[in-house]
Amino acid sequence: MEITIFGEPRTKKNHGQMITKNGRKIMLPSKQYQQYKKDCGEYLKDVEPFLDPCNVKCLFYMSTHRIVDLVNLEQAILDILKDYGIIVDDNSRIVVSMDGSRVLYDKDNPRTEITITRMVMDE
Repeated sequence: MEITIFGEPRTKKNHGQMITKNGRKIMLPSKQYQQYKKDCGEYLKDVEPFLDPCNVKCLFYMSTHRIVDLVNLEQAILDILKDYGIIVDDNSRIVVSMDGSRVLYDKDNPRTEITITRMVMDE
């Protein structure tokens, strides 16, 4: 399965918002991430759920050469895929690996190219 999400990839951890709810402090993702997650829905609305153990390869094309944390980008996109029901969960029994993921540069066309492939698991 291949999915392309257009727009600058975002992480959840940078520029988070601290709020108080019921006397407890809670960290919310940044407004930029929340908008990115909402925008991703356009590209994920007609995608069939992937139920098997899988490898999720993500190519994150950034519009600048600034340094970004690959692990944070992976975490964010896995949470989005889970929240939209594309993957059942992002635990290690479902997302077995993220082999091949990397950050690349494309000034004019930032995007995330996702390839999900079934993994055959040895018992």
